[in-house]
Amino acid sequence: MRSNRSIEIGTGLFVLLGFVSLLFLTTQLPSSGLKLNQAKTGYHISAAFDNVGDLKVGAPVSMAGVTLGEVEGVRIDWATYKAVVNMRIDGKYNKIPDDSDASIETQGLLGGKYVGIGAGGAETFLKDGSQITLTQSALVLENLINKFFSGQASKPPDSSAPAGDTGAAAPKKETSK
Repeated sequence: MRSNRSIEIGTGLFVLLGFVSLLFLTTQLPSSGLKLNQAKTGYHISAAFDNVGDLKVGAPVSMAGVTLGEVEGVRIDWATYKAVVNMRIDGKYNKIPDDSDASIETQGLLGGKYVGIGAGGAETFLKDGSQITLTQSALVLENLINKFFSGQASKPPDSSAPAGDTGAAAPKKETSK
């Protein structure tokens, strides 16, 4: 009887540990928006895009493959009908030229979206409240597929025969001798 009770307690602790692990991992995913760690410091910048795809809060902001910060918010600007992405950049990355460009990139073929910053050449740098004006929207795979198929459907059938030629040979007239 004692052995059976210890197995039940061990199983219960194992299941409880599994739930705690699942909760921890869920809060650490970028798309969840939930974080267990304290608020990070840095400066805030923004950029307006025509289309952000499925960019989520918590997605990384990177330059040359190095994560500089994260996306803190995505909203629509009703005056321009563009998506405005608010980003927090870590304070140690304070030498980003203010003429840099931002683009929405994809991590792998089916991966999540992130903001990629391309360095500009200005002598002045982004600071708290700056806005990146040069932007490139997300490449939405569904739109590309639709454009490809609509372009294929609108093409006329391939005809290699000259104009007026139906491709059928005229029958030869037989002459009797």
